[in-house]
Amino acid sequence: MNIIWHESEVSKENRRRLKQHKSAIIWFTGLSGAGKSTISSALENELFNIGIHTYRLDGDNIRHGLNKDLGFKPDDRRENIRRIGEVAKLLVDAGLITLTAFISPYREDRHQVRELVEPDEMIEVYVKASLETCEERDPKGLYQKARLGEIKDFTGIDAPYEEPLDPEIILDTNKLSIKESVTIIVEYLRNNRYI
Repeated sequence: MNIIWHESEVSKENRRRLKQHKSAIIWFTGLSGAGKSTISSALENELFNIGIHTYRLDGDNIRHGLNKDLGFKPDDRRENIRRIGEVAKLLVDAGLITLTAFISPYREDRHQVRELVEPDEMIEVYVKASLETCEERDPKGLYQKARLGEIKDFTGIDAPYEEPLDPEIILDTNKLSIKESVTIIVEYLRNNRYI
């Protein structure tokens, strides 16, 4: 193949200086209903309000376009995360704090995303909630459908979820509010000089 990566005359460091903050991926992972999308959306709003350049990639939104050809079998899930990782890497290069909200059930897939960027450019946020809590919330009615056999390969029911072994942040949404969760992440970003 005659494919060559073309370097830009504007570097990631140039873009970061212009934006006056670091760029990174904040990767939210957890069961459906744990609070990933809700917290990432609230965080995006909070960061925007303090002048931080962000973009949020949400699991459902991505499956409307970029990944609409993928299902939920293990190979499709892996490809879904691989594509998101590649997009997130480009957004980090653009100087953005990129928020991603995906179940991303497999440790190896999350590790491969981490390998795409520099060591300090991925912050894994485990949005932890018990299966019972997630089923009680069930904002889309998916757990009920999975229990009835109407949805196959549903994470937490008949497909596995591999908890992160060493995430940068754990948010126990059985106990924490959305506001408390956002505060924890913003404090982490400040303490580690991302913003």
